Amino acid sequence: MPKVTYTDHTGESRIVEANVGDSVMETAVRSGVPGIVAECGGSLSCATCHVYVDEAGLASLPPRAEMEDEMLWGTAEDRRDNSRLSCQLRVTDGCDLRVTTPATQV
Repeated sequence: MPKVTYTDHTGESRIVEANVGDSVMETAVRSGVPGIVAECGGSLSCATCHVYVDEAGLASLPPRAEMEDEMLWGTAEDRRDNSRLSCQLRVTDGCDLRVTTPATQV
């Protein structure tokens, strides 16, 4: 089963088993991971599931779609090259991801 490692802004990590096909946001909310607000429930209409993807995992992900790219300009914390919305990151078989949540989402 794939795993997602969520690290908060203080460096504390939590490893969560994820279901293939679920989003990184859905996995976080279901598992009670702090730092993912997900106000819109994954409908790509807010930026409260912003994460920084570990550089090693970026290559395994599809590029940002135009709408995700636009939404990332509205994040509470500064956007970086590795910024993604976790609602747009689907868990795939054999792909373990590491993400860091910003200090705040709102």
